[in-house]
Amino acid sequence: MLSRSFKRFRQNKMLLLMVLPAAIWFVLFSYLPMAGSVIAFVEYRYDSNGFLSSIWNSKWVGLRNFEFLFQTSDALIITRNTVLYNLAFIVLGLVLAVALAVLLVEIRNRRMSKTYQTAMFMPYFLSWVIVGYFVFSFLSTSKGLLNQLTSWFGLDALNWYAEPKYWPFILVFIYLWKFVGYNSIMYLAAIMGIDGSLYEAAMIDGAGKWKQIVHITLPQLTSLMTILTLLAVGRIFYADFGLFYQVPRDSGLLYSTTNVIDTYVYRGLKTSGEFGMSTAAGLYQSFVGFVLVITSNYIVRKINKDNALF
Repeated sequence: MLSRSFKRFRQNKMLLLMVLPAAIWFVLFSYLPMAGSVIAFVEYRYDSNGFLSSIWNSKWVGLRNFEFLFQTSDALIITRNTVLYNLAFIVLGLVLAVALAVLLVEIRNRRMSKTYQTAMFMPYFLSWVIVGYFVFSFLSTSKGLLNQLTSWFGLDALNWYAEPKYWPFILVFIYLWKFVGYNSIMYLAAIMGIDGSLYEAAMIDGAGKWKQIVHITLPQLTSLMTILTLLAVGRIFYADFGLFYQVPRDSGLLYSTTNVIDTYVYRGLKTSGEFGMSTAAGLYQSFVGFVLVITSNYIVRKINKDNALF
Protein backbone atom coordinates (compact mmCIF):
# COMPACT_ATOMS: atom_id res chain seq x y z
CA MET A 1 0.00 0.00 0.00
CA LEU A 2 2.83 2.40 0.91
CA SER A 3 4.75 1.67 -2.26
CA ARG A 4 1.61 2.21 -4.35
CA SER A 5 0.99 5.57 -2.70
CA PHE A 6 4.62 6.59 -3.24
CA LYS A 7 4.37 5.58 -6.90
CA ARG A 8 1.24 7.70 -7.38
CA PHE A 9 2.99 10.57 -5.65
CA ARG A 10 5.94 10.37 -8.04
CA GLN A 11 3.61 10.18 -11.04
CA ASN A 12 1.70 13.30 -9.97
CA LYS A 13 4.50 15.25 -8.29
CA MET A 14 4.33 18.15 -10.76
CA LEU A 15 0.58 18.51 -10.30
CA LEU A 16 0.97 18.34 -6.52
CA LEU A 17 3.70 20.97 -6.70
CA MET A 18 1.34 23.29 -8.58
CA VAL A 19 -1.32 22.80 -5.89
CA LEU A 20 1.13 23.33 -3.00
CA PRO A 21 0.93 27.19 -2.80
CA ALA A 22 -2.88 27.09 -2.65
CA ALA A 23 -2.77 24.27 -0.08
CA ILE A 24 -0.37 26.27 2.12
CA TRP A 25 -2.62 29.33 1.83
CA PHE A 26 -5.68 27.34 2.92
CA VAL A 27 -3.82 25.81 5.87
CA LEU A 28 -2.52 29.18 7.10
CA PHE A 29 -5.60 31.31 6.52
CA SER A 30 -8.55 28.88 6.60
CA TYR A 31 -7.70 25.90 8.81
CA LEU A 32 -5.34 27.24 11.49
CA PRO A 33 -7.68 30.16 12.36
CA MET A 34 -10.40 27.60 13.16
CA ALA A 35 -8.70 27.09 16.52
CA GLY A 36 -9.75 30.63 17.37
CA SER A 37 -13.40 29.54 17.36
CA VAL A 38 -12.95 28.64 21.03
CA ILE A 39 -13.20 32.39 21.75
CA ALA A 40 -16.95 32.04 21.12
CA PHE A 41 -17.23 30.00 24.33
CA VAL A 42 -15.02 32.03 26.67
CA GLU A 43 -14.93 35.49 28.20
CA TYR A 44 -11.85 36.61 26.31
CA ARG A 45 -9.23 38.45 28.34
CA TYR A 46 -6.77 41.02 27.02
CA ASP A 47 -4.41 41.22 29.97
CA SER A 48 -2.42 38.06 29.18
CA ASN A 49 0.73 37.88 27.10
CA GLY A 50 0.04 36.19 23.78
CA PHE A 51 -3.04 34.84 22.07
CA LEU A 52 -2.86 31.30 23.52
CA SER A 53 -2.23 32.62 27.01
CA SER A 54 -5.23 34.94 26.72
CA ILE A 55 -7.50 32.03 25.77
CA TRP A 56 -6.07 29.78 28.47
CA ASN A 57 -6.71 32.40 31.16
CA SER A 58 -10.17 33.29 29.91
CA LYS A 59 -13.25 32.14 31.78
CA TRP A 60 -15.37 29.45 30.10
CA VAL A 61 -18.92 30.78 29.63
CA GLY A 62 -20.42 28.13 27.34
CA LEU A 63 -23.17 29.48 25.09
CA ARG A 64 -23.55 32.82 26.85
CA ASN A 65 -21.91 34.72 23.98
CA PHE A 66 -24.58 33.43 21.62
CA GLU A 67 -27.24 35.20 23.69
CA PHE A 68 -25.91 38.42 22.14
CA LEU A 69 -27.66 37.38 18.91
CA PHE A 70 -30.68 35.43 20.09
CA GLN A 71 -31.92 37.35 23.13
CA THR A 72 -31.86 40.82 21.65
CA SER A 73 -34.99 42.52 20.35
CA ASP A 74 -33.25 43.01 17.00
CA ALA A 75 -32.53 39.30 16.45
CA LEU A 76 -35.59 38.71 14.26
CA ILE A 77 -34.99 41.87 12.21
CA ILE A 78 -31.32 41.24 11.44
CA THR A 79 -31.93 37.55 10.64
CA ARG A 80 -34.89 38.41 8.40
CA ASN A 81 -32.96 41.10 6.56
CA THR A 82 -29.89 38.91 6.08
CA VAL A 83 -31.80 35.93 4.71
CA LEU A 84 -34.27 37.84 2.50
CA TYR A 85 -31.60 40.05 0.95
CA ASN A 86 -29.42 37.04 0.18
CA LEU A 87 -32.35 35.18 -1.34
CA ALA A 88 -33.01 38.16 -3.62
CA PHE A 89 -29.33 38.36 -4.53
CA ILE A 90 -29.14 34.64 -5.33
CA VAL A 91 -32.32 34.42 -7.41
CA LEU A 92 -32.10 37.72 -9.27
CA GLY A 93 -28.34 37.47 -9.63
CA LEU A 94 -28.61 34.02 -11.21
CA VAL A 95 -31.36 35.00 -13.64
CA LEU A 96 -29.73 38.26 -14.73
CA ALA A 97 -26.22 36.82 -15.01
CA VAL A 98 -27.39 33.97 -17.25
CA ALA A 99 -29.56 36.30 -19.32
CA LEU A 100 -26.68 38.75 -19.74
CA ALA A 101 -24.30 35.99 -20.79
CA VAL A 102 -26.78 34.74 -23.39
CA LEU A 103 -27.24 38.25 -24.77
CA LEU A 104 -23.49 38.85 -24.99
CA VAL A 105 -23.01 35.66 -26.99
CA GLU A 106 -25.55 36.87 -29.53
CA ILE A 107 -23.56 40.06 -30.25
CA ARG A 108 -21.71 39.30 -33.44
CA ASN A 109 -19.49 42.39 -33.44
CA ARG A 110 -16.51 41.31 -31.31
CA ARG A 111 -15.43 44.88 -30.56
CA MET A 112 -18.87 45.81 -29.27
CA SER A 113 -19.06 42.60 -27.29
CA LYS A 114 -15.73 43.31 -25.57
CA THR A 115 -16.81 46.89 -24.89
CA TYR A 116 -20.02 45.73 -23.20
CA GLN A 117 -18.15 43.11 -21.18
CA THR A 118 -15.64 45.66 -19.92
CA ALA A 119 -18.38 48.15 -19.01
CA MET A 120 -20.31 45.52 -17.04
CA PHE A 121 -17.16 44.12 -15.41
CA MET A 122 -15.80 47.46 -14.15
CA PRO A 123 -18.26 48.00 -11.21
CA TYR A 124 -16.92 44.82 -9.60
CA PHE A 125 -13.56 46.51 -8.97
CA LEU A 126 -15.04 49.54 -7.21
CA SER A 127 -14.90 49.50 -3.41
CA TRP A 128 -18.09 49.94 -1.45
CA VAL A 129 -16.77 53.27 -0.13
CA ILE A 130 -16.64 54.65 -3.67
CA VAL A 131 -20.01 53.12 -4.51
CA GLY A 132 -21.44 54.69 -1.36
CA TYR A 133 -20.34 58.14 -2.52
CA PHE A 134 -21.80 57.48 -5.99
CA VAL A 135 -25.13 56.62 -4.40
CA PHE A 136 -24.92 59.69 -2.15
CA SER A 137 -24.37 61.92 -5.19
CA PHE A 138 -27.74 60.68 -6.49
CA LEU A 139 -29.68 60.60 -3.21
CA SER A 140 -28.32 63.57 -1.26
CA THR A 141 -31.16 65.74 0.02
CA SER A 142 -29.54 69.06 -0.86
CA LYS A 143 -27.45 68.35 -3.97
CA GLY A 144 -28.49 64.87 -5.06
CA LEU A 145 -29.22 64.39 -8.75
CA LEU A 146 -32.62 62.77 -8.14
CA ASN A 147 -33.82 65.56 -5.86
CA GLN A 148 -32.65 68.18 -8.34
CA LEU A 149 -34.62 66.45 -11.07
CA THR A 150 -37.75 66.31 -8.91
CA SER A 151 -37.36 70.01 -8.04
CA TRP A 152 -37.51 70.86 -11.74
CA PHE A 153 -41.00 69.33 -11.77
CA GLY A 154 -42.07 71.28 -8.69
CA LEU A 155 -41.92 68.30 -6.30
CA ASP A 156 -40.51 68.35 -2.78
CA ALA A 157 -37.05 66.94 -2.12
CA LEU A 158 -37.06 63.51 -0.51
CA ASN A 159 -34.74 62.61 2.35
CA TRP A 160 -33.73 59.19 1.08
CA TYR A 161 -31.55 58.47 4.11
CA ALA A 162 -34.56 58.75 6.42
CA GLU A 163 -37.01 56.58 4.44
CA PRO A 164 -36.42 52.85 5.14
CA LYS A 165 -39.12 51.65 2.71
CA TYR A 166 -37.06 52.52 -0.38
CA TRP A 167 -33.82 50.84 0.67
CA PRO A 168 -34.63 47.18 -0.04
CA PHE A 169 -34.98 48.14 -3.70
CA ILE A 170 -31.95 50.44 -3.65
CA LEU A 171 -29.65 47.88 -2.05
CA VAL A 172 -30.76 45.04 -4.33
CA PHE A 173 -30.28 47.27 -7.38
CA ILE A 174 -26.80 48.38 -6.26
CA TYR A 175 -25.73 44.80 -5.54
CA LEU A 176 -26.90 43.56 -8.93
CA TRP A 177 -25.26 46.50 -10.70
CA LYS A 178 -21.95 45.65 -9.04
CA PHE A 179 -21.88 41.85 -9.35
CA VAL A 180 -24.06 40.70 -12.25
CA GLY A 181 -21.47 41.65 -14.88
CA TYR A 182 -18.76 39.74 -13.03
CA ASN A 183 -20.94 36.65 -12.52
CA SER A 184 -22.02 36.65 -16.16
CA ILE A 185 -18.40 36.10 -17.27
CA MET A 186 -18.44 32.57 -15.84
CA TYR A 187 -21.64 31.71 -17.67
CA LEU A 188 -20.32 33.37 -20.82
CA ALA A 189 -17.21 31.16 -20.71
CA ALA A 190 -19.41 28.08 -20.22
CA ILE A 191 -21.59 29.04 -23.20
CA MET A 192 -18.54 29.55 -25.38
CA GLY A 193 -17.51 25.97 -24.56
CA ILE A 194 -20.76 24.42 -25.79
CA ASP A 195 -20.33 22.33 -28.94
CA GLY A 196 -21.39 24.46 -31.92
CA SER A 197 -22.68 21.41 -33.78
CA LEU A 198 -25.62 21.29 -31.35
CA TYR A 199 -26.78 24.71 -32.51
CA GLU A 200 -26.19 23.82 -36.16
CA ALA A 201 -28.33 20.71 -35.80
CA ALA A 202 -31.04 22.74 -34.07
CA MET A 203 -31.06 25.32 -36.88
CA ILE A 204 -31.36 22.56 -39.46
CA ASP A 205 -34.39 21.28 -37.56
CA GLY A 206 -35.91 24.77 -37.73
CA ALA A 207 -35.33 25.82 -34.11
CA GLY A 208 -35.17 29.57 -33.55
CA LYS A 209 -32.97 31.43 -31.07
CA TRP A 210 -35.41 31.07 -28.20
CA LYS A 211 -35.73 27.31 -28.62
CA GLN A 212 -31.96 26.99 -28.94
CA ILE A 213 -31.55 28.82 -25.64
CA VAL A 214 -34.23 26.78 -23.87
CA HIS A 215 -33.26 23.34 -25.19
CA ILE A 216 -29.48 23.68 -25.61
CA THR A 217 -27.93 26.60 -23.74
CA LEU A 218 -29.80 26.39 -20.44
CA PRO A 219 -29.50 22.58 -20.06
CA GLN A 220 -25.76 22.88 -20.70
CA LEU A 221 -25.50 25.51 -17.97
CA THR A 222 -27.58 23.64 -15.40
CA SER A 223 -24.60 22.00 -13.68
CA LEU A 224 -22.70 25.29 -13.33
CA MET A 225 -25.79 27.14 -12.14
CA THR A 226 -26.45 24.46 -9.52
CA ILE A 227 -22.89 24.48 -8.16
CA LEU A 228 -22.70 28.28 -7.92
CA THR A 229 -26.13 28.41 -6.28
CA LEU A 230 -25.12 25.79 -3.70
CA LEU A 231 -22.02 27.81 -2.85
CA ALA A 232 -24.15 30.96 -2.53
CA VAL A 233 -26.63 29.17 -0.26
CA GLY A 234 -23.75 28.36 2.08
CA ARG A 235 -23.27 32.10 2.68
CA ILE A 236 -26.93 32.97 3.04
CA PHE A 237 -26.38 34.01 6.67
CA TYR A 238 -23.48 36.24 5.69
CA ALA A 239 -24.04 39.77 4.44
CA ASP A 240 -21.78 42.02 2.39
CA PHE A 241 -20.67 44.41 5.14
CA GLY A 242 -19.68 47.22 2.77
CA LEU A 243 -23.04 47.18 1.00
CA PHE A 244 -25.10 47.41 4.19
CA TYR A 245 -22.80 49.75 6.10
CA GLN A 246 -21.17 52.10 3.59
CA VAL A 247 -23.99 52.58 1.06
CA PRO A 248 -26.71 53.59 3.61
CA ARG A 249 -24.02 55.66 5.40
CA ASP A 250 -24.83 53.92 8.69
CA SER A 251 -28.04 55.92 9.04
CA GLY A 252 -29.85 54.89 12.21
CA LEU A 253 -33.21 55.73 10.65
CA LEU A 254 -32.69 52.94 8.11
CA TYR A 255 -31.79 50.12 10.51
CA SER A 256 -35.16 48.41 10.10
CA THR A 257 -34.30 47.57 6.47
CA THR A 258 -30.48 47.84 6.33
CA ASN A 259 -29.35 46.23 9.59
CA VAL A 260 -28.01 42.70 9.05
CA ILE A 261 -26.05 40.25 11.20
CA ASP A 262 -22.63 41.53 10.13
CA THR A 263 -23.38 45.23 10.71
CA TYR A 264 -25.12 44.47 14.00
CA VAL A 265 -22.12 42.49 15.27
CA TYR A 266 -19.74 45.23 14.14
CA ARG A 267 -21.65 47.92 16.01
CA GLY A 268 -21.85 45.69 19.07
CA LEU A 269 -18.11 44.98 18.92
CA LYS A 270 -17.32 48.67 18.47
CA THR A 271 -19.46 49.58 21.47
CA SER A 272 -18.65 46.79 23.93
CA GLY A 273 -15.35 45.38 22.62
CA GLU A 274 -16.57 41.82 23.24
CA PHE A 275 -14.59 39.55 20.90
CA GLY A 276 -16.42 36.51 22.23
CA MET A 277 -19.77 37.80 20.96
CA SER A 278 -18.47 38.59 17.48
CA THR A 279 -16.73 35.20 17.27
CA ALA A 280 -19.97 33.50 18.34
CA ALA A 281 -21.83 35.29 15.55
CA GLY A 282 -19.26 34.20 12.97
CA LEU A 283 -19.35 30.60 14.21
CA TYR A 284 -23.15 30.63 14.08
CA GLN A 285 -23.10 31.90 10.49
CA SER A 286 -20.54 29.27 9.46
CA PHE A 287 -22.44 26.41 11.10
CA VAL A 288 -25.76 27.38 9.53
CA GLY A 289 -24.09 27.81 6.14
CA PHE A 290 -22.49 24.37 6.44
CA VAL A 291 -25.83 22.75 7.28
CA LEU A 292 -27.55 24.52 4.38
CA VAL A 293 -24.89 23.43 1.87
CA ILE A 294 -25.03 19.80 3.02
CA THR A 295 -28.85 19.79 2.95
CA SER A 296 -29.09 21.52 -0.44
CA ASN A 297 -26.47 19.24 -1.95
CA TYR A 298 -28.32 16.18 -0.61
CA ILE A 299 -31.53 17.36 -2.27
CA VAL A 300 -29.73 18.01 -5.56
CA ARG A 301 -28.16 14.54 -5.47
CA LYS A 302 -31.60 13.00 -5.05
CA ILE A 303 -32.85 14.89 -8.11
CA ASN A 304 -29.79 14.65 -10.35
CA LYS A 305 -26.53 13.20 -9.07
CA ASP A 306 -24.46 14.76 -11.85
CA ASN A 307 -25.38 18.29 -10.78
CA ALA A 308 -24.40 17.86 -7.13
CA LEU A 309 -21.43 19.69 -5.67
CA PHE A 310 -20.06 16.53 -4.06
